[in-house]
Amino acid sequence: MYYKINKLSVAVALASAALVSSQAMATGFQVREQSAKALGNAFSGAAAGAEDVSYMAHNPAAIGNIDGNQVAGAVSYIDAQFELQDAQASAATPLGPFPYTGGGSRKGGEEAWVPSFAAKTQLNERFDLGLAIYSPYGLATEYDDDWIGRYHAIETELKTLDIQPTLNYRASDRLNLAVGLRAQYADATLSNAVDLGALGAQAGQLPPQAIGQFDGKAEVTGDDWGYGYTLGALFQATDKTRLGVSYRSKIDLTLDGDVDFSADSPTGQAVLAGANAQGRLNDGGGTAELTTPANLNLGVYHQLTDRLALMANAEWTEWSEFDELVVKFADDNTPNSETDENWDDSWAFSVGANYALNRQWLLRAGLGMDESPVPSSKYRTPRIPDADRQWASIGATYQATPQLGITGGYLHVFGDDVDIDQDAADRGNAGRGNLSGTYEVSADVLALSVDYRF
Repeated sequence: MYYKINKLSVAVALASAALVSSQAMATGFQVREQSAKALGNAFSGAAAGAEDVSYMAHNPAAIGNIDGNQVAGAVSYIDAQFELQDAQASAATPLGPFPYTGGGSRKGGEEAWVPSFAAKTQLNERFDLGLAIYSPYGLATEYDDDWIGRYHAIETELKTLDIQPTLNYRASDRLNLAVGLRAQYADATLSNAVDLGALGAQAGQLPPQAIGQFDGKAEVTGDDWGYGYTLGALFQATDKTRLGVSYRSKIDLTLDGDVDFSADSPTGQAVLAGANAQGRLNDGGGTAELTTPANLNLGVYHQLTDRLALMANAEWTEWSEFDELVVKFADDNTPNSETDENWDDSWAFSVGANYALNRQWLLRAGLGMDESPVPSSKYRTPRIPDADRQWASIGATYQATPQLGITGGYLHVFGDDVDIDQDAADRGNAGRGNLSGTYEVSADVLALSVDYRF
């Protein structure tokens, strides 16, 4: 027997990817691109900026800083670059390692568009009502079908959508307190190659030289709704200084979906048919547990002069919730599986400034850093080649009229080079083999928003 490959190990690999779909701007699988204004300041005004209704996605109390009614819409374009350098891969067998090769590109970055919308109305002197619709987590990565790490990942797509109705209470002229409910939808599509050559060699259908030569493909899809809340406070400490704090709860979801196996070559199809006859690699259903983590934002905004404002933000994310993956299968004969992830809680820090050229033009800039929750190369995967990151951003707001504002922002992500060291002996990797190398990570983000007050 060369190594075990079955429905359980493949589906575990795929389901785990639903929880670790990399996001280009933020570490982990977090998305922060809900406001072009916030992006132009490297999100240093997330908790305390409160410049328009779009900041409600970062701090629900932001709507208390805006009198009257307002709507805002934004779209962000993300171009992520992930490339595995010096890659080595192999199957572990009793006869020794069989090297894997691949002619496909080792670049897994994808382009993505992230829209968002927010609106608020002032009910009376004390209460504001708002609604935000945005994506807080997820992005896509995709490699060529024949790349060297294909047994670990080909496609990963995780989409989330939050619908957040918000109520703000103006406790005093200086203090706003807000609560929001969050209905979150998550949808995942994941795929990786299956080494049918190894499976055929294991079954005696093919010689050992077939390992890595005849591939199949496994794809899993799943979705679910989950519910949580967000809390926020905005305090105008002085006429020039504003403090903000917000908390977003974790949300537990159960991705319920299907696993599909396929093969293109006649040899691969024959091996797959043999596995099906033995009760392995059959199409079917399953569930994977997903927790989108809680996070906390702390910020300060200070109007230094009539033209210059400074801001800073610290964000904590409870990534330690992602310590293991529990997968349950519809087939009662297939036992549940647990996979260790062991992520750590992480912090992100940013600073920024606004400069008013005149009544119509406001210039923005910011710098930030974000630490990766992945504790070591052992837990880093091609689906999330996560790394510590630094960002630099610029932006500008054009106030076309007292009611209408247009904002553009650009942010570049500088990711540290990081190693990956997936071992076939680790739980869940028997069917994927060894994979090592060094990832280079970077990204560019462009954002455009329009806000209108009435």
